[in-house]
Amino acid sequence: MLPDTLPRPHPTQAPPRIVAVGFRRINKMLQALAPEFADRAAVEVLDVGFEEAVARVRALQAQRPVDVVVAAGSNGGYLRQHLDLPVVVVKVGGFDLMQALARAKRQSSRIGLVTYVGVAPDIHQFDDLFGLGVHQRSYRTEDEAQEAVRELQQEGVDVIVGSGLSADMADQLGLTGIFLYSMDAVREALEDAVEVARASRIELTKRERLNTILAQLSDGVIAVDAQERIQTLNPTMAQWLGISPTQWLGLKLSEVCPELSLQATLRLGTQELEKIERVKGKALIVNRIPIVEQGVLTGAVLSGQDPISIQRVDRHIRTRIQPNTVPARYELQQLLGHSTALQRVQRMALSCARSQATVLILGESGTGKELVAQGIHMASDRRELPFVAVNCAAVSETLLESELFGYEEGAFTGARRGGKIGLFEAAHKGTIFLDEVGEMPLSLQSRLLRVLQEREVLRVGATEPTPVNVRVIAATHRNLLRHVEEGSFRQDLFYRLNILRIDMPPLRDRLDDLPELVRALHRKVCTRLDLDPARTDAIAAALIAQAPSYHWPGNVRELENLVERLVAYADPQTDDALSAEAARAFVRTVAPELFTVDAPKAPSEAAEDASSLKAHQAQRERAEIQRVLDECGGDRTLASQRLGISRTTLWRKLNPA
Repeated sequence: MLPDTLPRPHPTQAPPRIVAVGFRRINKMLQALAPEFADRAAVEVLDVGFEEAVARVRALQAQRPVDVVVAAGSNGGYLRQHLDLPVVVVKVGGFDLMQALARAKRQSSRIGLVTYVGVAPDIHQFDDLFGLGVHQRSYRTEDEAQEAVRELQQEGVDVIVGSGLSADMADQLGLTGIFLYSMDAVREALEDAVEVARASRIELTKRERLNTILAQLSDGVIAVDAQERIQTLNPTMAQWLGISPTQWLGLKLSEVCPELSLQATLRLGTQELEKIERVKGKALIVNRIPIVEQGVLTGAVLSGQDPISIQRVDRHIRTRIQPNTVPARYELQQLLGHSTALQRVQRMALSCARSQATVLILGESGTGKELVAQGIHMASDRRELPFVAVNCAAVSETLLESELFGYEEGAFTGARRGGKIGLFEAAHKGTIFLDEVGEMPLSLQSRLLRVLQEREVLRVGATEPTPVNVRVIAATHRNLLRHVEEGSFRQDLFYRLNILRIDMPPLRDRLDDLPELVRALHRKVCTRLDLDPARTDAIAAALIAQAPSYHWPGNVRELENLVERLVAYADPQTDDALSAEAARAFVRTVAPELFTVDAPKAPSEAAEDASSLKAHQAQRERAEIQRVLDECGGDRTLASQRLGISRTTLWRKLNPA
């Protein structure tokens, strides 16, 4: 009997359905007892047996589920073999046997006992105790039962004790047939059937609950019994295998899918974790675990994970827990200017975007190195993924290590509970921009080199590395080769970084872009300050006129700051009407550094200065061309391609008239 603490079927559920099967005598007993169980079960009695009984029960099962079948003797044995339902067989107790034999003894001393195999195992004890001299026979089939009765008749037996089948045959042959089964035995069988049905309902409820849980899992799951017969297979696994969830139930797993076999797990009782298996052309990460209940191995479970799903979840988790970073917002089209130098940068950046190699951006401060880095990211196939920027010069060495690589819980005093993800992990699948990489301490350069070589990060305090897929873009205003020679920058790291290279031209080398830059920055600043750009157009024009005479050591950043200074100091009530001379005077007052090279000159002197400036520019341009030509080994065609000019233009600039 199951404990009362187990869950019972919900009151709204239909009562258990019990189908009782039997001929004549047993049928009458079943009919008489069925009403006693009306409050606990719906008992349906069939006056059929064997093949016909199997057909009738299956038909009933198709209409509405049958919980349990009750039968006696050979009929019960036959139904057990041919039905996938619990079959409770009416049992003959010692008291039933004693009563039947006592009745037989009162009628004759020549008694025969004909039972289905194993029905009356205690007959020898009664026979020895009371000296009844019972002739016993057993049968498996109806023909065997009839033959047994005839043999006993020929041996002079007058009374046949046995099942309904053998008792009926005895009556037909003129013998006395005594039915072996009592009302108490039949009642006990029905009681057992109700309890089996109740237990089955409880088990079904548990199984349905478990299947509901398994159906929600993204992991594929298969559970087998001790013989490796499949008991549970959830929808995810069924989808991977290309079958329905119930198609393989009851079959041996190793026979239908050898790749997922659990035979070794059942034989050895040991678990096997994170093994890669290829099933139906699909790679799965598989775990095999034995099921042990009360110290007995009762089965095994296999769970599988889709590597693609794991990667998707991994990316989602890394994205959700990444530190607060500024996403990329600039594209290469936002690089202002049409000078030859800038167009070359744009072309090289687009080429870098099509590659996955590390990029090194060199240039003075304020030339737009981060803007180009963001533009490369936005033009690449990583554009929808993280862009993480870190200034290596703005963070102390100790803090920079934990920021870049993260740390485990308890790695150092003050470490955050649960640890912290590093910027490399935060940039997983995306791009990390290492600004001012030339300022990175030597102790961290070796760790950065390992990330670039192995594509894995070891958190501070961790023992296991974390794989990362990240595109690295580094930038610096320093001469890294000189630092390599001085020993302050690792040579091997330099070559790891210097795969794709972009040299950002300073503003003084792209003076042709000044008018466009000033106008764009003027509009940007006025929009930010909520001012009308028309009121300060004269000031912007004065700046454009004076800007080419300045060296611009701070490059575009300095230009933007200066534009904001001029707009902020301008009087919006009067400055819109300034003349060119007044605007120039205002610019001289607010930005005197633009005029420190020379005092105001006469037109002839200004022309000389302009000529000198052009000569200086031409000299720098020739030096740049010669440098690129040297890098190309004197190959003028290759040098022309890198510079973005024709061979004729290259020759003309190297050989001015």
